[in-house]
Amino acid sequence: MARYEAINDIMENIEDELVICNIGFPSRELYEINDRSQNFYMIGSMGLASSIGLGLALAKPHKNIVVIDGDGSLLMNMGSLVTVFANNPSNLTWIVIDNGAYGSTGNQDTYAQLLDLVDVAKGVGFKNSYNYEDVNLKDIMHNEDASFIVYKTKAGNSSAPIIDLDPITIKERFMSSF
Repeated sequence: MARYEAINDIMENIEDELVICNIGFPSRELYEINDRSQNFYMIGSMGLASSIGLGLALAKPHKNIVVIDGDGSLLMNMGSLVTVFANNPSNLTWIVIDNGAYGSTGNQDTYAQLLDLVDVAKGVGFKNSYNYEDVNLKDIMHNEDASFIVYKTKAGNSSAPIIDLDPITIKERFMSSF
């Protein structure tokens, strides 16, 4: 499975959830697959999708938040794993697409190739930590605790075009959706 296919699969399970998407190609792919005002496309903030998602989950406890992240971004901000766990917002589902590469900068290998990210999340304390093929995503998005899901995919990028929205438009459109 390619990352594009994983994002498509994720979006088939999304209804009214707010989606925060990792920078670069993941955001471009999400934009092409299912652009909607409830999607926040990250630009230039590698490693912070989970932090933005956590802040949103805490500020909007009655909205379900889905973070689409990458293994490289998770590794860049490992502290967010502990912070999300410690706050444990039941309305947050953190999905990491683990392709073992920094896809937006040339597909250089990440150290995630040496780790099992589900085991790492379980080691931190996440009760709901799964590989995507072991769960029904729609059921997992509505647990009593925060959820952490890993999609293992192949490295590589699609030909998704550049997002034709500027950062201010993305922010304002997103904020007006809830």
